[in-house]
Amino acid sequence: MLVLGIETSCDETGLALFDNEKGLLGHVLHSQVDLHEAYGGVVPELASRDHIRLILPLLESLFKKTGVKKEDVDAIAYTQGPGLSGALLVGSSLAEALAFSLQIPTIPIHHLEGHLLAPLLEGDPPTFPFLALLVSGGHTQIIHVKKIGQYEIIGDTLDDAAGEAFDKTAQLLGLGYPGGLALSLLAEKGKPRFDLPRPLMHSKDLNFSFSGLKTAVLHLIRAQEYLTDEIKADIAFAFQEAITDVLTKKCLIGLDQTHLKNLIVSGGVGANKQLRQKLKTELSKKNYEVFFPRLEFCTDNGAMIAFTGAMRLKTSLKSDLRFAVKPRWQLA
Repeated sequence: MLVLGIETSCDETGLALFDNEKGLLGHVLHSQVDLHEAYGGVVPELASRDHIRLILPLLESLFKKTGVKKEDVDAIAYTQGPGLSGALLVGSSLAEALAFSLQIPTIPIHHLEGHLLAPLLEGDPPTFPFLALLVSGGHTQIIHVKKIGQYEIIGDTLDDAAGEAFDKTAQLLGLGYPGGLALSLLAEKGKPRFDLPRPLMHSKDLNFSFSGLKTAVLHLIRAQEYLTDEIKADIAFAFQEAITDVLTKKCLIGLDQTHLKNLIVSGGVGANKQLRQKLKTELSKKNYEVFFPRLEFCTDNGAMIAFTGAMRLKTSLKSDLRFAVKPRWQLA
């Protein structure tokens, strides 16, 4: 069974081909970072137009790269939501039109489900059930993944998500947009000079709150007589230590409470080196195991959508010609 995956929820245009027997045949991805950088954030109208401009050339490139013909495709999976309405419509329009012309089924996919299952693309995936930390620009959640299609959110962000806090803190330090990666690189040069709060780290629940941490960084910056490059690096170091401490602690609590042994980490912040190392170190102390997708599949991509579509086909969760998108769509 060969599945074409299409991802256009925000500012990445991603397409991939996944075969149930052969695995991932190939994927292509275009990021709009340069397009939106001048505005300090994603401009929905520009994002939609860029998807329209590139999605067909990318599809042709994918077929050429893999040697697959469109007639070989058995089903098309696409991101139905959540995301930007206009951007989602580009992907759903292509999926439904192509599926109609080929007389094959479509599989509408929840964007976050794609992220949740992305680590299963790797060679040694965990078995169900497992705990998942979904950590990105828009979401910070701890999810009990029971099986395909059965997800229980047991921890959520009360305000800023981790990725959002990274980007906003980077802007405070003058690192530009998107600043999460730049902040992480800067933190590698920093030293443990400052101490920042760890919001909700000792609460009894699994929820997160990072807006106060961002505000603490703002006050720390204002307290400096001179904001030198060295001080910026030390602030970045303190911020990253605080946020990764909270994420790690909550994951340990979640594993203890659910009696699960495996944790998967997905989403853009899942690429953070410090978070990966801290989770590996702390979880190994309690004989827990952590799984990550490869770095290229931490951000939005078509491979996770194609794979999730293939998994959904196994459980007969598919639809035909449901031309609709869901910009706001709860995972649970």
